[in-house]
Amino acid sequence: MTRAAVLSRAAVRLGAAGVVVALLAACGAAPGETGTPAPAPVVPEPLNVADPAVVPSPSPQPTCNPVASFRPPASLPAPNRMPAGSTMARIVRRGRVIVGIDQNAYLLSYRDPTTGALAGFEIDLAEAISRALFGTPDRVQYRHITTVDRIPVLQRREVDMVIRTVTMNCERWQQVNFSTEYLRARQRILVNKGSGITSIQDIAARHGKVCATKGSTSIAKVAAVPGVVPVSTDITLDCLVLLQQGQVDAVSTNDTILLGIAAQDPGTELVGPPMSSEPSGVAIPRDDRDLVRFVNGVLARMRSSGALARSYDRWLGRLGPAPTPVAVYRD
Repeated sequence: MTRAAVLSRAAVRLGAAGVVVALLAACGAAPGETGTPAPAPVVPEPLNVADPAVVPSPSPQPTCNPVASFRPPASLPAPNRMPAGSTMARIVRRGRVIVGIDQNAYLLSYRDPTTGALAGFEIDLAEAISRALFGTPDRVQYRHITTVDRIPVLQRREVDMVIRTVTMNCERWQQVNFSTEYLRARQRILVNKGSGITSIQDIAARHGKVCATKGSTSIAKVAAVPGVVPVSTDITLDCLVLLQQGQVDAVSTNDTILLGIAAQDPGTELVGPPMSSEPSGVAIPRDDRDLVRFVNGVLARMRSSGALARSYDRWLGRLGPAPTPVAVYRD
């Protein structure tokens, strides 16, 4: 896939702007005349870029074990036979489970350009939950959400769960519940090949810019590096556009996301040591603890059958072998 194929909506506007400039230049010159070369078009930015990003000062973290969740039942109920009055019964009556995802995260959750279907590691998990609820993997209503909206859509009960590399931490446990950990990622940086950058400290030394998404743990960690100017966007692909335009020096997020970008854009590469370890869990509204236990039962079954490891190897194996995260319970 070419670099142009992964440009976000901002790059689409850029293409349109280039066509307009070319047409205007052609109309302004008489036949046979060379004319004055048209000025280079102004490259538009993606929407909602904050440069520099305004990142709230870190507040004291409550104390907890962020990867400890609620113990699942000894056995899961049969599909379509959920306990009366449960959150799962309400979902089955509705006929679909509503899941917030990122449809632009290649290898994690993305729309396959050949089939038009959603695919990826996190889509496999959503389909497994659908299969446990309904007996079929196709009862999922996907809702594309931005990073900053992951917690609010749960608090407004617009989705049943969010499967979108939500990092588990104690602050977020005050806002939502989490399943057990299904993926362990590491925050790193993505740069243009040939840039000479080997770590985020190289960028700090030149007071360069690093882009991450709004509302993420990644932007907070970028902002904490002295000398680095944090830049934020709504989605990671908009950070990629800024990198391609030369407006930032690097993109930073989980290596599982950066792997997908690098696979699509051969002009980029992951560099430097990990900045942090990022455990991901399925985020679920705080009042729906029974659904948390149910999802943990699905994950337990996927671990024991090897389905979770097989899905990881299929989609993310290029990061190297990774042990399936062990379930930790708080009760």
